[in-house]
Amino acid sequence: MKNIFNKTLLAVATAVAFGTTGCNKIKDFEDTNVNPNGTPTPVTGALFTRAIAELGGRENGLAISAYTRPGYYAQFFAETQYPEASLYGVPQLEFHQNYSGFLMDLQNVLLFNTSEETKQAVAVSGSNANQIATARILKAYAFWTITDRWGDVPYSEALKGVENFLPKYDTQEEIYASLLTELKEAVDGFDNGFGMSGDVIYKGANAKWQKFANSLRMQIALRMSKVYPNAGGLAATEFAAALSHPAGTISTNADNAKIDFPGGAYQNPWYVSYVTNSRIDDAVSSTITDKLSDFNDPRISRFGTSTTGFPYGLDRPHAITVPSGWGLILDGQSISDAEDVVIMNAATVLFARAEAAELGWTSEDPAALYNQAVTASLDQWGYGSQSAAYLGHPSVSFGTEDHLEKIGTQKWIALYPDGMQAWAEWRRTGFPVLTPAEYASNSTGEIPRRFVYGTNEYGTNNENVKAAAARLQGGDTQDSRMWWDK
Repeated sequence: MKNIFNKTLLAVATAVAFGTTGCNKIKDFEDTNVNPNGTPTPVTGALFTRAIAELGGRENGLAISAYTRPGYYAQFFAETQYPEASLYGVPQLEFHQNYSGFLMDLQNVLLFNTSEETKQAVAVSGSNANQIATARILKAYAFWTITDRWGDVPYSEALKGVENFLPKYDTQEEIYASLLTELKEAVDGFDNGFGMSGDVIYKGANAKWQKFANSLRMQIALRMSKVYPNAGGLAATEFAAALSHPAGTISTNADNAKIDFPGGAYQNPWYVSYVTNSRIDDAVSSTITDKLSDFNDPRISRFGTSTTGFPYGLDRPHAITVPSGWGLILDGQSISDAEDVVIMNAATVLFARAEAAELGWTSEDPAALYNQAVTASLDQWGYGSQSAAYLGHPSVSFGTEDHLEKIGTQKWIALYPDGMQAWAEWRRTGFPVLTPAEYASNSTGEIPRRFVYGTNEYGTNNENVKAAAARLQGGDTQDSRMWWDK
């Protein structure tokens, strides 16, 4: 084990970060990347910064922002020139970059803070306990988004380096159980020491990380609502426990989890795609602009460069005939080079609480929480003063019926432009009702339910990926439903 540890230290020392201080902004990473004195002490704060930057912006990573395929499935976006993903062309999408990139960085933060050989030295980046708790929370978030795209994935045997190059695929049920445990332990694992340096989400504010952890635990529990629908079941119990934790949950936009991109050399990834790289092949979809228009929703002015969306689901012969005037994704303010990327906002947490109350999982008032959630989302986009009028719209008002549909639809809007979470929520709730692409190219003509395992896995971890595929009813197809999506 010591030999493996030394190899890990050497790899990180060579490729990532040495020195004596961490980063509080992404742009600070370059200043801590090399120690002029050559001391082989890893700077875990720099590792953490890089993990966050990749998590938020790299298209082969989680790409919360610029990774548009799930956004096509959620009908946030439409392809304008060469439609393929929005027509559900079958992809074999890789996840190995997730493991070798930001997940390994987070794993190394944990390793260096638990090893007797390095934990004292790396404490310059925050107390060992706080670094461990923070890394566990972000790692849980990352694995949640990975399993929700593919289903069963490497987990318990992953990130072992030379100990195991061929990890088994854990079932999604096993992964979910472990994530809930990780979050329960992490939220109680903070001490009174300094927070994590290199934290470009909460700037080392431990109390906010605890709120994020509890909120994430609630969202994960709610994602299991199809499997455990009843009050008193596992999902409801986990949800209520997270909600009642004394550290609290995200309830105002001041506590939103968001990545601080400073601009300059470290630009918001939406800006990179649509300004730096001048892409015009993605537009805001008419599905969401039509819905916003029907609701007289002021957010329509922020969701695209025009309030007119591009018709969703057209093939190329029809797409190239669409008149000009449609909007690209997000307005100019939202794709400035220094704009934050939101991971989780107060609105979606409040909507989760409203749904849980409506399901009878808690004793909270679903109508009050729904109104708070809508108001929080409007406020996030700069329209908080219009919340009373908006909530008075007949199709928006909580009223006396269709409560789950209204919660689901408004949560979908509040998630924009996070297509990954919107796609997952649509798969879970069925709201809003989405019509598949008219010119869908897949055999079923239905919106995909998962990503297909990549060719890299079949080439390097064949036995284990085949075992995972065999557990899927229907096999490794994009129409097969994962564990929580039954």
